[in-house]
Amino acid sequence: GIPVKERVKVSQNWRHGRCRREMVLKWKCKQCFVFFSSPLHSPKLLSVCSLMPWMELDGEYLYLSQAENIQAYRLCPDGTGLQRHPQAIFSGHQEDVCRFVLVNSHIVSGGGDGNIVLHKIRGSYSVKFSAHEQEVNCVDFQGGLIVSGSRDRTAKVWSLSAGRVGQCLHTVQTEDRVWSIAISPLLSSFVTGTACCGHTSPLRIWDLESGQLLTCLGTDFHRGAGVLDVFYETPSLLLSCGYDTYIRYWDIRTSTRKCVQEWEEPHDSALYCIRSDKNHMIASGSSYYGVVRLWDKRQTQCLQSFHLSSPISSPVYCLRFSTTHLYAALASALHVLDFTAL
Repeated sequence: GIPVKERVKVSQNWRHGRCRREMVLKWKCKQCFVFFSSPLHSPKLLSVCSLMPWMELDGEYLYLSQAENIQAYRLCPDGTGLQRHPQAIFSGHQEDVCRFVLVNSHIVSGGGDGNIVLHKIRGSYSVKFSAHEQEVNCVDFQGGLIVSGSRDRTAKVWSLSAGRVGQCLHTVQTEDRVWSIAISPLLSSFVTGTACCGHTSPLRIWDLESGQLLTCLGTDFHRGAGVLDVFYETPSLLLSCGYDTYIRYWDIRTSTRKCVQEWEEPHDSALYCIRSDKNHMIASGSSYYGVVRLWDKRQTQCLQSFHLSSPISSPVYCLRFSTTHLYAALASALHVLDFTAL
């Protein structure tokens, strides 16, 4: 719906980093208290914990996790940001939401309580079931199946078919904490990104029907080179990023041992999240000072970078973008970059 002339202007704004920056939402960090057995003592502040928000976009709403809830914020139709008060709140977890996905008008979330919760966006229907012994770090949902990964060193496949909702179909022993997970667009396999501490390969592809290992991606990973985010562009093209500061682009048609292209974060920061437009552009979020970088697959160096949390450091826990806007969720704020403004 964007006229050609406007699209050209917006494209040049992305390329040259011209945008209007705004902090559209702020929230407080969680305070953790320790309680003494004697009633004479008041609770003592032990630490301040940052939230680790996650988000998803559709055409009208931005969905953002804050602590144990997921909130839906309506995007302003004139492109000026989003409304400050949530239109809907989806709850069900007793601890923080770790990750969630938005697919076919459903939200599937995994939480620190080890549960998976399914919400139908328009309606009161929801399902909750116990999934893992420890926190569910990642989930994906496609074709009536949920895949989940946990700190308990397992990945699981769950059914959502009638009469079998919440039934575990397969349990995969990963030997490592699972940080990221994604189902292939062909609905035949799924990929896990693990911590690379107990197993030497952090990226592995599993058969969705049988739960058997199909292949490992890459070789010679250093210990601790955990994969924090994965993204399928096509059934054969996959992006990954993580603690070893590299973005890797995999084409499983050509090789599973070596990626076809890689880009290194220039300030040696871990990469928490990644997304692409399934064309030439990649956006990544770094672990320090809220750094968002734009990359062009046709170039070896970073195209543009934006520091969103200086002088206070925060990771970019999640980012999403549309044709005209980029949204980045940090420890205590949601930032938006508007590329139509100039």
